[in-house]
Amino acid sequence: MFETCLEKQKKVLDFFTGCTTAEEKYQKIIDLGKTQPHLDLKYKTEEHLVQGCQSRMYLHAEMRGGFVFFEAEADALISAGLGCLLLYVYSGETPEVILKCPPHHIDELGIRQTLTPGRANGLASVYLRIKQEALKFYMAQNKSGGDKIRLANQDADAVASEAH
Repeated sequence: MFETCLEKQKKVLDFFTGCTTAEEKYQKIIDLGKTQPHLDLKYKTEEHLVQGCQSRMYLHAEMRGGFVFFEAEADALISAGLGCLLLYVYSGETPEVILKCPPHHIDELGIRQTLTPGRANGLASVYLRIKQEALKFYMAQNKSGGDKIRLANQDADAVASEAH
């Protein structure tokens, strides 16, 4: 079920091959941030603002053909790059995969440990927001499946407690 999510995580890890220091990883993250496309102005609203980020980051999600697609824009390159690490993996996945496939690539890269507390909280906030958006779509898809919704809510609650 998680094959594509795990494959994308592997590609992210491969992208960082050769980076032996935190500074080299940070530079790659900043370079990723420079590639961030601009978000349509209609999505730069309080509703799309990710709470808990040091910089202003907007996240838009939409469902197309059973898959969730994300777009984001941040006003700091490091935040934009960190967002890219998550969006690359989760955009184009089903809500269920997003809810159940944790971002192991972040831990394997050792990024979280080198971030300032504010940036680490921002990264956790972006991940939480991605999961919340996926949960909304999952619930809309499964309106009559009360047991599935309760399970998805439990998953989201677990993620929220892990993030903070």
